[in-house]
Amino acid sequence: MALTNEIIKSRLTEKFGEAITGMEEPYGMLSVTVPRDLNLKVLNFLFDEPELGFRFLTDITGVHYPAKIGEELCVVYHLHNLVENIRMRVKVYAPVEKPDVYTATGLFSGANWMERETYDFFGINFVGHPNLKRILNVDEMDYFPMRKEFPLEDQTRIDKDDDMFGR
Repeated sequence: MALTNEIIKSRLTEKFGEAITGMEEPYGMLSVTVPRDLNLKVLNFLFDEPELGFRFLTDITGVHYPAKIGEELCVVYHLHNLVENIRMRVKVYAPVEKPDVYTATGLFSGANWMERETYDFFGINFVGHPNLKRILNVDEMDYFPMRKEFPLEDQTRIDKDDDMFGR
């Protein structure tokens, strides 16, 4: 029997019950929201369960939602079952004051650099990561550039002509 979003949803509900707070299917891809203290358990379940078999981590990234108080930062995992050719998304929200999420490096070796990049740009602390430090930005940066806390442009610049930029 082919793996479907309905089967994945029912297996997750059987195992974790009400802990899975959100299940949606935007554009046909299953997207589940899990509490940050269960992220590693859910990822392990999706990896280890023979019926599910999500053994390939496509991507990890972060999103900043400044208006969502208590859930300002989101870690997004994109998983792929290569045998059934089905993909899914797992979201984990964390507050900006304590952006701690368990690392997935023990499960997926490729998570190492993806988590470092997510830390570098969003400031999400992956607890248990073997070498969590900046990977693309300079070590001296004291901010996280992909958060929506900073203006897109420096309004004090005088070396640019707005007419050249269609303004």
